[in-house]
Amino acid sequence: MEARNRVPRRQLCPPGITWLALAYLLSCLLASSKAKVFSRCELAKEMHDFGLDGYRGYNLADWVCLAYYTSGFNTNAVDHEADGSTNNGIFQISSRRWCRTLASNGPNLCRIYCTDLLNNDLKDSIVCAMKIVQEPMGLGYWEAWRHHCQGRDLSDWVDGCDF
Repeated sequence: MEARNRVPRRQLCPPGITWLALAYLLSCLLASSKAKVFSRCELAKEMHDFGLDGYRGYNLADWVCLAYYTSGFNTNAVDHEADGSTNNGIFQISSRRWCRTLASNGPNLCRIYCTDLLNNDLKDSIVCAMKIVQEPMGLGYWEAWRHHCQGRDLSDWVDGCDF
């Protein structure tokens, strides 16, 4: 019997990274299966119930307008930026600063995974948005709010909605 010369194979990806990538993909699939596109009044009611009306001086219409222009009321919205970061969920919260992805090692000021922002339970998204609004720019942090909502009559965003 001939002895084979065994040279250890080089792994393309360490096993731990493979498992992390698989877990991330599965969490994305699970998050997308729980995603929802809210109607205007349905979202306004949810936001009202979470206490956003009047929070930091912004009325409910500001929040509804923001959600429309950032995500189209879609909890599963993800926008990929050129730098590899993502904007996530109904408020398009950035992985650069506010949430964590597998690829990011930013500050994660909301202490959540970005995938937590991609489901129809708005709690994580709203709590994180409330932290962002505490920053000096307030809702002005969002370019979409500055361009489409700030300084405008937004009463139509909540007209006819029952709370």
